[in-house]
Amino acid sequence: MSQALRVVFAGTPEFAVPCLAACRQAGVEVVAVYTQPDRPAGRGRKLTPSPVKQAAEAAGLPVEQPETLRNPAARAVLAAYRPDLMVVVAYGLILPQSVLDIPAFGCWNVHASLLPRWRGAAPIQRAVLAGDAESGVCLMRMEKGLDTGPVIARTVTALSPAETGGSLHDRLSVMGAEVLAPALLTLAAARQAPPCDPQPVDGVTYAHKLDKAEAVIDWRDSAQAIERKVRAFDPWPVAEGDVAGERLRVWSAVAVGDGGRGQPGDIVAAGRDGIDVATGDGVLRIRELQRAGGRRVQAVDYLNARPELRKAIT
Repeated sequence: MSQALRVVFAGTPEFAVPCLAACRQAGVEVVAVYTQPDRPAGRGRKLTPSPVKQAAEAAGLPVEQPETLRNPAARAVLAAYRPDLMVVVAYGLILPQSVLDIPAFGCWNVHASLLPRWRGAAPIQRAVLAGDAESGVCLMRMEKGLDTGPVIARTVTALSPAETGGSLHDRLSVMGAEVLAPALLTLAAARQAPPCDPQPVDGVTYAHKLDKAEAVIDWRDSAQAIERKVRAFDPWPVAEGDVAGERLRVWSAVAVGDGGRGQPGDIVAAGRDGIDVATGDGVLRIRELQRAGGRRVQAVDYLNARPELRKAIT
């Protein structure tokens, strides 16, 4: 009987948990799980383990949490696990070439985009923000460059008109595991690196890390662009804008009509269906919102607290 494929898994957020589960299958042995150090979270700022650490400990797997993999001591610990392969999913640390060279079959990365589009930190939100018609997951062999490696396998999904950053995140998380699992089995059985395709030179875009400042709505933008921002930044960092004299978080909104009924930022109608705000091109109807210190509510409930804003929707 052949020896199981020795895999070191590296990941941190909830997105990576299904891929960790996919590594725990016949013919594969997860010898260690690498994840980010515990971070302060919640109102009490209590040190909290990552979702991947919680899943690993629940499964009885060894956990390593180095601050960096750039020092010789950290690399020596990794090498001592004698990995055949390292699987990396939203880990959050840069892997230097000296780390990529440790596993016998190198390092694989599960990336939430259709490479070479949206290399980088926030591919899910950038796809929604840009109005992409489709997204997907690529399993690639890692190189020193940022998400530049050749692709082993990919899967594609269409984006719905109501797609949010959260809904796409959850779907791609599952799809990532579905792409990874059969590739691992193939490697475990064949004991040779699978074929892969170099990424095209054309079509490279970068998904820069999200910044909360990006979430502020500029009413001079088009209603379509603002709607995409609202959907892309749900559940984080959540779009927010000045409406009727106060800053509101906007959780759900849809572009309606062709505008021409007021200056950008003006409320042109408000009632049972929502709050209609003029933009630089078209009208945005706010359906769900949140006041500072309040909870997420339907727009009609907000209007019950501010009846002076009600205007007939024509």
